[in-house]
Amino acid sequence: MKEVTQTPKLKFFGIGKVLPFLAVHKKLYITMLLTVLPVMAINTVLPLFQRYAIDNFIAHKTLDGFTVFVILYAALILLSCVVDFFSSYSCSKLEMYLLRDMRRSAFNHLQTLSVSYYNTTGVGKIHARVMSDTSSIGSVIAWDSYQAVSNLIYVVSALAIMFSLDAILTLCVLALVPVVVPVMIYFHKVQTKYNRKVRETNSLITGGFNEGITGVETTKTLIVEEKLDKQFYANTKEMKRLSVKLHHHRSLFFAMTSFIVSAAVAIVLWYGGIITVKGVIAIGTLSVFMTYAQGIVDSVQFVAEAMSDLVTIKVNIERYTALMETETDVQDTPEVIEKYGDSFNEKRENWEPLLGDIEFKDVSFKYPDGDEYVLEHFNLKVKKGTTVAIVGETGAGKSTLVNLVCRFFDPTDGAVLIDGKDARERSVQWLHSNIGYVLQVPHLFSGTVRENLLYGKTDATEEEMQEAVKSVNAERIIERLGGYDAQIGEGGNTLSTGEKQLLSFARAILADPAIFVLDEATSSVDTITENLIQQAIDKLMQGRTNFVIAHRLSTIRNADVILVVNDGKIIERGSHDELIKKRGTYFDLYLKQFREENIKQSVNS
Repeated sequence: MKEVTQTPKLKFFGIGKVLPFLAVHKKLYITMLLTVLPVMAINTVLPLFQRYAIDNFIAHKTLDGFTVFVILYAALILLSCVVDFFSSYSCSKLEMYLLRDMRRSAFNHLQTLSVSYYNTTGVGKIHARVMSDTSSIGSVIAWDSYQAVSNLIYVVSALAIMFSLDAILTLCVLALVPVVVPVMIYFHKVQTKYNRKVRETNSLITGGFNEGITGVETTKTLIVEEKLDKQFYANTKEMKRLSVKLHHHRSLFFAMTSFIVSAAVAIVLWYGGIITVKGVIAIGTLSVFMTYAQGIVDSVQFVAEAMSDLVTIKVNIERYTALMETETDVQDTPEVIEKYGDSFNEKRENWEPLLGDIEFKDVSFKYPDGDEYVLEHFNLKVKKGTTVAIVGETGAGKSTLVNLVCRFFDPTDGAVLIDGKDARERSVQWLHSNIGYVLQVPHLFSGTVRENLLYGKTDATEEEMQEAVKSVNAERIIERLGGYDAQIGEGGNTLSTGEKQLLSFARAILADPAIFVLDEATSSVDTITENLIQQAIDKLMQGRTNFVIAHRLSTIRNADVILVVNDGKIIERGSHDELIKKRGTYFDLYLKQFREENIKQSVNS
């Protein structure tokens, strides 16, 4: 599946791209970092206690003052534990806040994107960016930044004390530090490459897992379990291979940094032992140096791991940023937003009533991911109360006109006028609030019947809701379920296709739209349900502007205008009688369907 977003080039590991989320919680972040100071101060001072104990108690074989020493030492350890608890709590809290804010922001942004984005981007990729990538980013920012700062402070503090004790011995510790830098640069590049591949493969796995669950009925009826299993196995195998490669390089990186720093410790032990024997420094001082050197080794490893994690989330940030910087193909101008509001801040007091006059004015259109025009210099006037039917073979492009009317896409050239005004001069939300759209495959949300119906009009009264259900002859569904508060399952899986369709009609009708769009709304239901729906349609279309994408031509004989589509272009237009007289494509389609229906009736009789 083609990905439409581009990966931005990020500097400084791209952390700047997510800093706005961190800025909201800067007080918590600063508090978390401030807890580093007492913890690191205690950790830095503790080795000096070790030096004091060796030089004053062990060397002189006395316990004078030992009780006070132990009490003070224990008090510092206890204080360190208390402060460490608060720092860990702050890290956890910050991580949860970041996850909440980033996921909420991503979900809100996804609501603003146009249909074309979802046509060209897999569900698995979207899910991975919203859930998996944000999880990695939040964890690293909260925990690794704390670890990096605390360990860097320890390294600097320890080196400062070591210099004060013996400068030459300290320089021995630092001798091999320059070797670490090129190693870190090399592994940074390698880990970025492999981590990007891991994230891409993870998206394929997530997508395959999602499709395997949502398409389980198709999978079982087509008996393709083995094929999907092999494909999923191949993806997970590749994920394993890439992950092993990634962790191989991470492990090699840690091993090399550990070896380099440990070599510095070995030099300290060698040289320190010599000068201790010569009496240049005391045994307690050498002990302190060894403790600090080992602490520096551990701290450098922690910092190296934090840097490695930072490299890892560079790819996560790239992917999340690519999502957040994706712009919708259909967006309102700042002037329109100022007057009408946006998706989350509607200014309904400025919304004019929609009458239903629609005009295609010299419209040319090609899809964002296409190269050829599917409409060129197309003109059509649809007066309020007119029913426009669109027919054609499967894949002919019947949905193009409807997509333009609903402003799922904007014309490449020309304009679609709503009540004499370019649709782009009013908000998308204003237009969509006046459209009732019933799909061929109905979608219901998890929850109750009542909750699904009220999506059409959130402030509808009980009487209005019941009237909408009654208008489509769907009372029997409510009775069977046991009332409006009955749960319908995920996607309405406790209902038949026909029942879902009837509730979808009721939901659209409850909104009382000025424009009705029926996208082959009766093609997937049984004959009895189709008759129920058709009765409701004939009644509800009166006084509204209607666009009907028709599968069964017998249902659109009374349409005011019938448009015949082929290869994405309008090849015929006129009323049913006019098109029959032309004996063109519509006549052939109608005759073919008429014969098929007669054959079915003969077989059934």
